[in-house]
Amino acid sequence: MKRLLFLGHRWLGIVLCAFFAMWFVSGVVMMYVGYPKLTEAERLRHLPPLQAGAPLLGPQQAMSIAGVTGPLSELRLAAASGGAAVYLARPAGAKGAAAIAVDARSGARIAPTGQARAMASAAAFAGPGVGTRYLGPVDEDAFTHSRGLDGHRPLHRVQLSDPEQTLLYVSGRTGEVVRDAPRTERLWNYAGAWLHWLYPLRGNMFDRYWADIVNWLAIAGTVMVLGGAAVGLLRWRFRAPYRSGSRSPYPGALMRWHHVGGLLFGAVTATWIFSGLMSMNPWRIFDGGAAPLHMQALEGPALLPSARDAAPAALLSAAGPDIRELKWTRVMGNTLVLAQSAAGKPLVLDSQASRPAVLDSGALLDAARGLLPHPVASVERLEAYDLYYYSRDAHSMTGGAGKPLPVWRIAFADPQRSWVYVDPHTGALAGRSDRHKRTSRWLFAMLHSWDWLPLLERRPLWDLMMLAFSLGGAVLSASGMVIGWRRLGRKLRTAGAKPPARGPIPHRKSEPRTASPH
Repeated sequence: MKRLLFLGHRWLGIVLCAFFAMWFVSGVVMMYVGYPKLTEAERLRHLPPLQAGAPLLGPQQAMSIAGVTGPLSELRLAAASGGAAVYLARPAGAKGAAAIAVDARSGARIAPTGQARAMASAAAFAGPGVGTRYLGPVDEDAFTHSRGLDGHRPLHRVQLSDPEQTLLYVSGRTGEVVRDAPRTERLWNYAGAWLHWLYPLRGNMFDRYWADIVNWLAIAGTVMVLGGAAVGLLRWRFRAPYRSGSRSPYPGALMRWHHVGGLLFGAVTATWIFSGLMSMNPWRIFDGGAAPLHMQALEGPALLPSARDAAPAALLSAAGPDIRELKWTRVMGNTLVLAQSAAGKPLVLDSQASRPAVLDSGALLDAARGLLPHPVASVERLEAYDLYYYSRDAHSMTGGAGKPLPVWRIAFADPQRSWVYVDPHTGALAGRSDRHKRTSRWLFAMLHSWDWLPLLERRPLWDLMMLAFSLGGAVLSASGMVIGWRRLGRKLRTAGAKPPARGPIPHRKSEPRTASPH
């Protein structure tokens, strides 16, 4: 058994240590440069302001002309397509599909995006004085593997002449800019997320096997590191040193460092490889079959534009200048409009009266209690982030989405121990958690990126710890890779050496046998 442990660690390490070293180095890059994304804050900042005096159709009139009938799950108005004001509507039940773009002046449906509209959208996003160059359409490339972009493909690429040499991706369906990737971010990503997530295997013959390859590499890596830790403990002299005076039996500096380094950094290496596996949600182990929320209890009947809704001009006049987007939403059976400026919280307006609306917290909580058909175990108002509801830097894997504060956290006594978070300012659902997602949070986010608030709030302590353990893990992996490949080279040379030629055995006279001294 011990021999199998030694051999398994040795031969698995020859291949896997190369991946480990790559993951440690690329992980350090990802601490500071994330995979390209267009955050909500960036999107709003680059949208042109809506003009209050523009002759824009009301939502019901625009949808009627465009032939968009039935309830909607989303309705927004923004100058998001070619710099012109458009309604972006998504019919109820069309989750994941791109929104339908409707011209807010004429009510005509926007045709699939061509080069001219893509260039106009990019110019509006970039602002005055920034040149644009059309690079053509692409279905998917190194910076657009995200499944959230599937409803916008094909994507039009437009290169800006700004100091960051930003590459924009424009939706082929709605004309919106859906991703930006500055040159520095693109270059660092080849040494960061592109390598870390094994994206060289995406978009080619390996694409369908990508998840399985990542999963099994992580499983084999975890087994290999745990086996190495067992070998290291077995070979370490805790009571008395070896004859050399060292507690490690290995004479060479490289082997000795690998032995000592494995004891020092083996645990964190194993947890990082294992938590990387957990990030993949292998075989959907964190999908606990949670019951769908009864959103109608919180929202009321689905959103359906009405002739009584105020015109955009009235809403924009009430909201004030620099409004980048109007969003129609339903809360407790009422239609509200969220008027969003370039930064900060949206102003909540009554859709018909065009005046600020303030939600009744008691009524909102009563409505939220109906989201699940189970008793409510507790209700808590969060004024600050905690272990499960928190925000990360925009460039990080889970950052950039925005987590409003304060929020109501409502815990249900259902089998999944569900929690829902409700924004008291807008009445919107701000998040949902259950015991499976909280387990995933511990096994992935906590172990992999150490996003524990006491550490995140005390930077650069978090940085120093992550860098120190990453460096130790990288050196441990690199030393294992060198040792393994040297041994493999010796094995191959030995196997390839020709045996000496056999000649006739010379005749020897018999000699008296003497007793062996051993």
